[in-house]
Amino acid sequence: MKRFRRNPDENDPVTNLDPDGEGLFLRDQERKCGFSSMRLMGFVVVALMVVSVIFSVSVVLQDPPSDGVLESGKDVRSFDVLESSKEERVLEVKPQKVVGPDDDYAPSVDARKDELLSGLLAVGHHERSCVSRYQSVLYRKELLHKPSPHLISRLRSYEALHKRCGPYTESYNKTLEMLKTKHHLESTDCNYLVWISFSGLGNRILTLASAFLYALLTNRVLLVDPGADMVDLFCEPFPEVSWFLPPDFPLKSQFNSFDQKSPHCYGRILKNSTFANSSRLISSSFVYLHLVHDYDDQDKLFFCDEDQTSLQKVPWLIMKTDNYFVPSLFLMPSFEQELSNLFPRKETVFHFLGRYLFHPTNPVWGLITRYYHAYLAKADERIGIQIRVFDTGTGPFQHVLDQIIACALKEDLLPKVSREKPIINQSQKSKAVLITSLSAGYFERVRDLYWEHPTVTGEVISVYQPSHEEYQQTEKRFHNRKAWAEMYLLSLTDVLVTSSWSTFGYVAQSLGGLKPWILYKPENQSAPDPACRRAMSMEPCFHAPPFYDCKAKRGIDTGALVPHVRHCEDMSWGLKLVDNESDL
Repeated sequence: MKRFRRNPDENDPVTNLDPDGEGLFLRDQERKCGFSSMRLMGFVVVALMVVSVIFSVSVVLQDPPSDGVLESGKDVRSFDVLESSKEERVLEVKPQKVVGPDDDYAPSVDARKDELLSGLLAVGHHERSCVSRYQSVLYRKELLHKPSPHLISRLRSYEALHKRCGPYTESYNKTLEMLKTKHHLESTDCNYLVWISFSGLGNRILTLASAFLYALLTNRVLLVDPGADMVDLFCEPFPEVSWFLPPDFPLKSQFNSFDQKSPHCYGRILKNSTFANSSRLISSSFVYLHLVHDYDDQDKLFFCDEDQTSLQKVPWLIMKTDNYFVPSLFLMPSFEQELSNLFPRKETVFHFLGRYLFHPTNPVWGLITRYYHAYLAKADERIGIQIRVFDTGTGPFQHVLDQIIACALKEDLLPKVSREKPIINQSQKSKAVLITSLSAGYFERVRDLYWEHPTVTGEVISVYQPSHEEYQQTEKRFHNRKAWAEMYLLSLTDVLVTSSWSTFGYVAQSLGGLKPWILYKPENQSAPDPACRRAMSMEPCFHAPPFYDCKAKRGIDTGALVPHVRHCEDMSWGLKLVDNESDL
């Protein structure tokens, strides 16, 4: 591009003032300086544009945020999705200060200080692999009771044992050879308890906690049959070594066929025993323990100290159960002192074991946190109502609805409504009601009640139900994801109403440390009066306990032997742990 220089103009005052031509020279210099300045500014502008484009591209191309991102709060965590070496999507948890309009319901900074639950949880886990392990404390109230130093010590000892003896370790492989040869001739460094995945999700959670406590008491390594969905639902609870049974375990194909008629069933071995002595020595490399609700008197001898002495010699115990059998362990003299040291407060057994063992996987945690923040977080109070109907026929049933409303009103859990005249809301208090049920009918009726009529207190009542699957679908993966998420959401409520006999409700109350109001089981399709009662403790009920005195070798009421084991509120023959306040 050609540049044209302007000729000097004699009418130009600058030229005329400088007859020697210096003015022309100065203007030339000014032009050069101007071009230099413009060129520099151009470079700066271009550089800024390049930086802006790079930044915009990086934002557009970065991975989307995780399902578990918390929307707002004073001190919450966001998850940045990263790519691992195996190109698997994982979650990195970073502290983040977020200020927004929802600061009033965000978890406090103090709550995050105890993310290991006063030492209950171990360090050493990869945080991104299981976000719920460290985030759950943000959604719960502070622990009312602290785990005992002895419990913490025993858990750390068990973790070391599991690391030394877990799947594919040298000790595991050595003991496995004995199982393959079907006999054992020498003592082993490690003994094992294999838990068979059996029954519905609520039962599995309760029985797995029972099995772990038994393993803890007998110094065995617990290995978990993954079943159809256990890996999908629960994080690994122990550092470094998995608790899941390897897929090549030799007996795995027989799990579904194990029953009381199996040759290795403990009860059958006792029936066929030819030993006259009381030690009942067992030479087999494994024994099957049938602790399902239909077990017989010989199977129930598992809860006798004499039989435990015999079982100590067996390297592999295979357990199938649908019972929370912890209360009967507290009636065994050989375990009594150790259990007292582990749990000075008896009603905290499942609360601590559940918080230690059962952490929702990241997909399930996403379901929980998204629902919580969308519907429950801003309420002044959260009320959970868990409905399990055992009646045959098509619901919803009017007598069940009447019972729920009667319980909630009588116990002042929900306010009454005015059906005659409108009431201008005076209260700013809000309550969120979370209903879980296979049917949508109860939710719709309660929701309509508080939509169509004002409350006499002026409180605002919101009613929610995450899902209504119509019938239980135990083997379906997403069904169980939602079931686990709903149990967990119920455990995050402030007040809880549960249904009699329901293990779903037991899990929720115990994880949340809640003493629920229990709805009595209706009889003859009529609402009981009273409709409900407060639970004695947050512990689950053992539905099918033995009634046998091992020393006297006769029947006995096992719910009347010690103050801390009583009959359940919802099942007169069941057993549950309670605290004797005079001992605390």
